[in-house]
Amino acid sequence: MTETVLLIGSGAREHALAWKLLQSPKVAKLFVAPGNGGTAALGLNLDLNVKENGKVLEWCKKNKPSLVVVGPEDPLNNGIADVLRAAGFACFGPSKAAAQIECDKSFAKHFMVRHNIPTASYKTFTDVKEAKNFVKNADFNALVIKASGLAAGKGVVVAQNIDEVCENIDLMLGKKIFGDAGSTIVIEELLEGPEVSVLAFTDGNTVSVMPPAQDHKRAHDGDKGPNTGGMGAYCPCPLINSEQLKTIEKEVLQKAVDGMRSEGKPFIGVLYAGLMLTEKGPKVLEFNCRFGDPETQSILPLLDSDLFDVC
Repeated sequence: MTETVLLIGSGAREHALAWKLLQSPKVAKLFVAPGNGGTAALGLNLDLNVKENGKVLEWCKKNKPSLVVVGPEDPLNNGIADVLRAAGFACFGPSKAAAQIECDKSFAKHFMVRHNIPTASYKTFTDVKEAKNFVKNADFNALVIKASGLAAGKGVVVAQNIDEVCENIDLMLGKKIFGDAGSTIVIEELLEGPEVSVLAFTDGNTVSVMPPAQDHKRAHDGDKGPNTGGMGAYCPCPLINSEQLKTIEKEVLQKAVDGMRSEGKPFIGVLYAGLMLTEKGPKVLEFNCRFGDPETQSILPLLDSDLFDVC
């Protein structure tokens, strides 16, 4: 036991990651920034501002961790992996450019079309009037509206009717309720079917798929209420059989990794595909550039491999 790990994040996902990392016989010390009550029982929580890459780099230069694992998307979107790798530190998580696959939904939708990855019909907008006109005349069921940027899992609205879509167009583009994250919106076709999350480890070339999970996003019982970052999850999810999982690996995850590499943005870390299982096959609702929360809490107990070695 000689290795030191810095884990960035503060949620239940980071508690699960800390628990799994400490199962490695190689890990001697675990630091978590900023951590939470759960991680405090496992390692040492740090009063470190992870929004400032310079502060994180300064800590790393002083303490020389063997590995930095980034839990949430915000630090990745802020370029923490780029800064640490440039200074010679091993960091598990994609570059700022590769993190666009989650952090810029407009980019992600155009990317999926470029690389023939199955997804819902859509159009992007920056103007309120143009968006409303499109919704009223769309040739598909345009009832899903998304803030293009990061909105803590709350920037997606599945509307019941066109009036509700238009209200949310006003809120996102007009009143800027999500700030810059909502300066561009994506209006999507409403897909029908159960949702499933499939995550994979990737080195930028190949993918190693984890068991499928299902999380529950709605705030209230009976799958009602607004979307949240996640109310709970279970794994493995029985809605996908082994053949379907192979199809998702080939047609979604591998295509995404190959596509990012071909565009000069190699994706290294965990790639998460949020999928709708439609009558026409699985279609991508979103990509995430990191371990899912709450899916990670249900997936990691099933992992036999040493997470430190994987990262």
